[in-house]
Amino acid sequence: MSLARRLLPPVLSGTLFGAGLTLSGMTDPARVRGFLDPFGAWDPTLAFVMAGAVAVMGIAWRLRARMAAPWFDGTFSLPDRRDLDPRLIAGAALFGIGWGISGLCPGPAIASLALSPVNVLPFVGALLGGIAVHRLSQGKA
Repeated sequence: MSLARRLLPPVLSGTLFGAGLTLSGMTDPARVRGFLDPFGAWDPTLAFVMAGAVAVMGIAWRLRARMAAPWFDGTFSLPDRRDLDPRLIAGAALFGIGWGISGLCPGPAIASLALSPVNVLPFVGALLGGIAVHRLSQGKA
């Protein structure tokens, strides 16, 4: 498979994802924290973004069921219950804690680099540091 054919799907989907995050306002940490504060100045925007994502994923899941193979790979790589292990649960907990504290997760943080890089650099630095620590701990320098 050519390099262009391998890179096209992630570049296009990442660009579309970043544009959607920006358009929906999810690159604004205050908006995300507003959703996580139901007893304060609650902002339901994130609920609508999540509902839209679930609807799109529902359509994609139905289309995938009719496909013999993905367009850009030989087979589908689908998770199963064996993938649910303590490391995944701990990582999900750390992700949620970081998201709640900062109001950012990796997608909006990367998208925010184009809009307000100075404000998001500490988060992106911590994100890259966490990736490096994980890779080093797994022997994947």
